[in-house]
Amino acid sequence: MVNLKKVLSLSLVSAMTLSIAGCSGNGGTDTKATTTKAPDDNKPGTSETTAPNVEVPDKTRVINIGTWYEHYYTSEHHEIDDQPKVTDRELAQMNLDNMRNIEQTYNVELYFKNLTWDGVISSINTSIMAGTPDMDVYETDLQFGVPAVMNNYAQGISTYADPDDDIYKDQVIVEPLKIDGLDDDYLFTGSSDLPVGLYALGFNMDMIKDANLENPQDLYDRGEWTWDKFLEYLQALTKDTDNDGKTDVYGYGGWWTTFLTYMLLSNGTDIASTSTSHLDSAATIETIQFIDDMYNKYQVARPWNEDDWNINNDAYANGEMAFWITACWIADGMGDADTSKIPFECGVVPFPKGPNVTKNGATYKSYNTSSNYYFIPKGIDDSKLVYKVVEQWINWFDGDVSLRDDSVWWEGSVYSPNAENPERNYTYLVAAKKNATLDNWGNLNTGFSIVPIITGQTTTAQYIEENKQILQDALDTIFDK
Repeated sequence: MVNLKKVLSLSLVSAMTLSIAGCSGNGGTDTKATTTKAPDDNKPGTSETTAPNVEVPDKTRVINIGTWYEHYYTSEHHEIDDQPKVTDRELAQMNLDNMRNIEQTYNVELYFKNLTWDGVISSINTSIMAGTPDMDVYETDLQFGVPAVMNNYAQGISTYADPDDDIYKDQVIVEPLKIDGLDDDYLFTGSSDLPVGLYALGFNMDMIKDANLENPQDLYDRGEWTWDKFLEYLQALTKDTDNDGKTDVYGYGGWWTTFLTYMLLSNGTDIASTSTSHLDSAATIETIQFIDDMYNKYQVARPWNEDDWNINNDAYANGEMAFWITACWIADGMGDADTSKIPFECGVVPFPKGPNVTKNGATYKSYNTSSNYYFIPKGIDDSKLVYKVVEQWINWFDGDVSLRDDSVWWEGSVYSPNAENPERNYTYLVAAKKNATLDNWGNLNTGFSIVPIITGQTTTAQYIEENKQILQDALDTIFDK
């Protein structure tokens, strides 16, 4: 590993924290439960196993995973209904049987400790630094998972995973997060072909139809969903509906963090995906200027509310904007907006392609911003055992990906209210999972924010000039350049 310096704080950009704190857990296992009936050898995922390539302790080992929400099933659960909201009882039974098998195979007890969002960050930032981690494993959002890696708090996966483990082979169970510039991987998550953590543009189909505009999904399918077309739609859909001289409906409204990241990627660029900042690159400047123009020149974006983070995106449910940030968990009502009462039809479309992509053939990418990643902290001696246990806990489906990728909930979550073709919405989110990448601009603790730009306090050129060296210095410190 490169010589990382412990200089990054794990404090978060508060806006990004609020946008993602409501996300669901890894692999859907927190929504599926079981009873204490004996394992059924005829069912996948319930057969007893022998501990593979790891020394089983003589004394029962307690393994604690620090997280910020409840998980099912762990050693504290013995009945299927210990999970308050059981959905599929058969799959839930597999989860509970898997937990019993883990205990027997490895002579362990496994617990997820709900430390709360801030508590996980505090525990990482204090106990690991002191050399005595509170937890054997931490489940993290990338906003504090990546800084933990950069602070040299995490053990490299190669130090505890075997060469023939799934993570180095088919990655049916787990997959690592690749971070450019590091000579090992440190974060891992449950594998899935479902659109976990992916964002897209949600839109009000009724508004599109009322304005006699073509479905943006059709434009995307033909390769015509570009920034120019997007702006044309935003201008057509921004209205003063009661003629009082004030705009009531805006073309766009939503979290600036997610919007910035995806607009950068839709223009074939990023800010901090490598050890060199791209903040002052032509494509990045072009992207931020476009967002600046949306808010200030054309005034087609709902003015940013600095006092209420959630309302900036949730206002779509009130019919206050035509386009917003969406994801499966947002459409399913896991955010603040009550999606069950939305009276209009919703659609989902990928972000429009920017000039750098349409003119220069740059790669159009997506970004996985909200999946949860595990890491084993430094200071845990029996990390090989810990990893094997976590891997088997994730593998409740015993390698049967048809169970792992049960799409009923995911498809249902984007079966938006009154949707005429809900399957199409789901298809776009699945497609967005391809070509995923990572941009670390929000993980550098520099305070970078385009709020001063979108609120008209400064210009794009001024802000970039003031911040380009700050971002580069942060990257230089991380990579010890």
